[in-house]
Amino acid sequence: MNLDVVREKIKGYLNKEVSVEVFGMRNKNFQYYGVVSGVYPYVFTVLVNGSEKSFNYADVIIGDVIVKLV
Repeated sequence: MNLDVVREKIKGYLNKEVSVEVFGMRNKNFQYYGVVSGVYPYVFTVLVNGSEKSFNYADVIIGDVIVKLV
């Protein structure tokens, strides 16, 4: 899996509702539900409860961020 493949997959989720799981350091895990609002060259944004959160495609590749359609 490379950056272009992940970018195209996320681009297909644009304006759709997704679930985003983030596996952070020290066992801090977060789960967000929102709508993919922007797809940019190195990051994508998800609108969660009126605020935008950005995520890096590289984190999706290594498994620190998992994006699924709801």
